[in-house]
Amino acid sequence: MPSEATAASEGDELDVRGMRKPDKHPTIFARFAALPAGGSFVLVNDHDPKHLHEEFEADHAGTYEWEYLRREPRDFRILITRLTSTALPRVLASTTDLVTTADAPDATGALWRLDVRERDLDSNLVALRPGASIDEHAGPDLDVLLHVLAGAGTLGSEAGEVPLHPGDLVWLPRRSRRSFAAGPDGLRYLTVHQKRQALVLDTGRTTAGG
Repeated sequence: MPSEATAASEGDELDVRGMRKPDKHPTIFARFAALPAGGSFVLVNDHDPKHLHEEFEADHAGTYEWEYLRREPRDFRILITRLTSTALPRVLASTTDLVTTADAPDATGALWRLDVRERDLDSNLVALRPGASIDEHAGPDLDVLLHVLAGAGTLGSEAGEVPLHPGDLVWLPRRSRRSFAAGPDGLRYLTVHQKRQALVLDTGRTTAGG
């Protein structure tokens, strides 16, 4: 482990102990984003920033190094080094595992969602239980690509119903009206689309499923 003097010479010091809590993480990530590959800074905090470390792992896995230099009450010092110039491609999840998991979806029906903070895309894996449905609604002002992973069901449109089977790749044009109904084995599908704010349907319900 390098000494604090060595660490200080390797990177600038960022002391966030006097900052408002909402300002800390954005300031730290902005400092990291400004680093060249191989650059570093010493983060000074009043506690062990475990949640920050989790966010680094979620957004920058494989692209940074996190090294504790001091762990004392109100004086935690971590040397943060940027290892690459950009974020790295990586595996986020296995759809094979997700289509067989018994985990319950959240209130929007999403079993998995893309949680990387710095992104241009949104993606959700939606799970409908056998016989469940999503009421007819107008889609958002963006196109959605939907991939059926497991189960079966129907997609309702203004011109009638479209059967859904595993492997189907479905195009949902922006603002098109659609509804979903799961068959007796349920329905699980992955959606990918441009990043957006939380979608509120014109039916008054919220869904993650496009």
